[in-house]
Amino acid sequence: MSQHSSNSGGPASKLKRILRGETDANARTRTQRRAGLPRPQAPTPASAPAGESRYKLMPAFWTIASGISMIVNVILIAFLLVLLQILGKVPFQPEDQFAGLLGGLYQNFVKMDEASIIADVPVNYTIPLNIIVPVQTTTRITLAETTVIPNAHVVINTSGVDIDADAVVTLPKGQPLNITLDFPLTVQNNIPVQLNVPVNIPLRNTQLHDPFVGLQEVVKPYYCLVEPNAIWNNIQICSPLANP
Repeated sequence: MSQHSSNSGGPASKLKRILRGETDANARTRTQRRAGLPRPQAPTPASAPAGESRYKLMPAFWTIASGISMIVNVILIAFLLVLLQILGKVPFQPEDQFAGLLGGLYQNFVKMDEASIIADVPVNYTIPLNIIVPVQTTTRITLAETTVIPNAHVVINTSGVDIDADAVVTLPKGQPLNITLDFPLTVQNNIPVQLNVPVNIPLRNTQLHDPFVGLQEVVKPYYCLVEPNAIWNNIQICSPLANP
């Protein structure tokens, strides 16, 4: 027996156990079973901490709180609906401050949409000029005074006189002459511009039209609630066919 025990713990025995996939724990377990020793008990898990029991109550708490919140919201919505129905049945007088406030807002939004920007815009500006104007034309001029033309070549052919030579020619005052003009005219000057430009811009034709109409539509339901017979420009505002 002692020889068998020594062989079981020798290198050859360990090699056989490794080849069979056995571990030291498995070997010890079989050894304990052969020796009749009790099997070791598995460690019991640690008891859950006391704080976890409190966290288990949180889902139930949130469920109850959500239910109460939904009930309160439903009650408030029902109260508001009843209040609106009561307000719709109560006749408001035109002089009522609330009706006057809403009516004033609505009417002023309509007036803003129908308004126009009317003004005179002053323009004070100086236009610099630096250009060349080509002049090519034929015109007729009149001499302002007697003009002497020296060394002029004169050709006169008459029955009694035949002249073809240089001479001094005198042109009397008031003599009309046809001349041809062909030259570049340089223009360098500053032209002042001072004028008033009238401006008339209807706001209905600008990008402000949509915001003004949007403001009217925001105020209109509340205004019609307190003043269902409101009229603007002989049009029933609260009528389905009315277009503010």
